[in-house]
Amino acid sequence: MALVPYEEGGGWAARQLHSPSATFRFASRTIRLQQDWRRLGVAAVVWDAAVVLCAYLEMEGIDLRDRSVIELGAGTGLLGIVVTLLGTKEPAGVRALYSTCCARVTITDRAAALEFLESNVQANLPPELRPRAVVKELTWGKDLDNFPPGAFDFILGADIVYLEETFAELLQTLEHLCSEQTVILLSCRIRYERDLKFLKMLRERFSVYEVHYDSSKDVHIYKAQRGSRKDDF
Repeated sequence: MALVPYEEGGGWAARQLHSPSATFRFASRTIRLQQDWRRLGVAAVVWDAAVVLCAYLEMEGIDLRDRSVIELGAGTGLLGIVVTLLGTKEPAGVRALYSTCCARVTITDRAAALEFLESNVQANLPPELRPRAVVKELTWGKDLDNFPPGAFDFILGADIVYLEETFAELLQTLEHLCSEQTVILLSCRIRYERDLKFLKMLRERFSVYEVHYDSSKDVHIYKAQRGSRKDDF
């Protein structure tokens, strides 16, 4: 899962990956995440694709309130944390309404990463929002009965397309979690030919459109839906 060699060279980027923490500003809050490359490898550092997708969701003003959202391969939890914060509408001084207007976010990864993931999520969400973000184990293609089919409005993934042997299981998982109305947003850097192969496989089952490209970080965001739908958010 996580102990995959990093192949993009050294320098500043490598120092950032090996840093014990990373700090970001989203949804008017400072988010401080622990990183642990030595113990969990790529699952425990923040990748540009997650940062770009967080910025896209915030800049585009995509309405996540009262939506059911699941993140696949969450790693450090940055994306799931930001989605929980963005999916909050706080009426002036009326916290009781949190239960009816917040996103319901399921943040998933494989078992080995869950304790680390949970610690970051708990440390960066205010107490009243913590019940809205559930950290849960999900190994693609396995134990899918633990997740209701077609129950999510949004499925999100950041830099989860990198191991070719997982592509079939990832597609199986997306199909299980999707309804006709579900929007899938995948943020990734196209590093290898196999990444293009996954996009081809995805297009065989979903309508896929590129909705954003961050040239400074070389990160693409793809939107996928069942059939020929091309709905706005």
